[in-house]
Amino acid sequence: MPLKLLGSCRCGKIRFSADSHAPVPFMRCYCSICRKTAGGGGYAINLHADKRTLEVEGRTAVYHAELDDGRGGCRVSSGERHFCPTCASALWVFDAEYPDLCHPFASAIDSELPKPPSLVHMMLSSKASWVEPEIGPHDQCFEEYPDNALEDWHRAHGLWID
Repeated sequence: MPLKLLGSCRCGKIRFSADSHAPVPFMRCYCSICRKTAGGGGYAINLHADKRTLEVEGRTAVYHAELDDGRGGCRVSSGERHFCPTCASALWVFDAEYPDLCHPFASAIDSELPKPPSLVHMMLSSKASWVEPEIGPHDQCFEEYPDNALEDWHRAHGLWID
């Protein structure tokens, strides 16, 4: 049975819940979007949740990041970064390209989360110069995207919850 994630914003005007088969906060993203919109130690941690189970009390605002298109311009991301319009807490990301999933930020989760046995550090090529990642002996590091998705990592570590 999936784990029910319970989350909220800092001011309490937004509360949400969603079921997760992969609730271990193992992946730290150092991209400029995550570190600037979600705060933390220069990175953000997204979780995996079933979008069909997402229940929200309150009204969120949505931010669509602009992404470098590699040709000197930019394109608008299809990813919806939901946040509280009052206190600006980052809550979750949803992308219509993956309609069954949403990705709550671990920082917005109020329920107890399991401690990861190791970490994956991604988008290290985008990290801020002042950030010194704490890399453990079994951690994996990627300049861009990791080899495995959230579900793959959880399954490989025996942490997927049916």
